[in-house]
Amino acid sequence: MIKVDITGKSYGTTQVLGRIAFQVAAGETVAILGPSGVGKSTLLRIIAGIDKRFDGRVDSPGTMAIVFQEPTLLPWRSALRNITLTHPGLPDADAQAMLDKVGIGDKADLFPGQLSLGQQRRLALARAFAGQPDLLIMDEPFVSLDPATAETMLSLTENLIAEHRPATLFVTHAQAEAERLASRILMLEGSPATLR
Repeated sequence: MIKVDITGKSYGTTQVLGRIAFQVAAGETVAILGPSGVGKSTLLRIIAGIDKRFDGRVDSPGTMAIVFQEPTLLPWRSALRNITLTHPGLPDADAQAMLDKVGIGDKADLFPGQLSLGQQRRLALARAFAGQPDLLIMDEPFVSLDPATAETMLSLTENLIAEHRPATLFVTHAQAEAERLASRILMLEGSPATLR
C-alpha cells in the first residue's frame, strides 16, 4: 500500500533524517514511536507529500487522509461543511452520519470555534474517514487531551480503523497508544534519525 525509502532529509547543513525504509500493507496499522524533536512529524510530512525536499522515494496510494496534531479545520464553515467541502460530491446525509458516528452529530451547524478541542479532534477524525482513504496518516492525534477525552478518541479511532481498514501510519510518543492501535511499532531514534 505504501513504500518508503528515504536516504536523507536535511535542513540547511543539518541532517535530520538518515536512511529510513519500510512498508505499510493495506489494512495494517503502523506506529512510529520516538522522543519529541527526533523528526517524526518531518517524516510524516514527507510521506504525506507536503515536504518534497528529501532524498529518496515514497510510493503511496491515491487516496490519503491526514489528521494533524492541531485540527486543521475551516473556521468559517460549520462542522458539516468542513466535511462536505473537503469531499466534493459527498452527500450531506453521509457527512451527518460520520458526525453521528464520532459523537458530535448534534454539532453539525456549529463552527469549529464553538467546539471544544476534543470535539474539534472528533470532527477532524470524521472528515478523514468520510473520504474512505486508502492511507490514513495521523500525527500525534491524542496529544493535549485530558485522559478521559484521550480514551474516548482512542476508542473512536480504534473502531473506525477496524471498520474502514485503511493502511494507517501514526506518530506518537506514547508507548501505550502505539501498543493499543498498532499491529507493528517502529522506533525513530538517533541523530540523524533512523528506524530501529
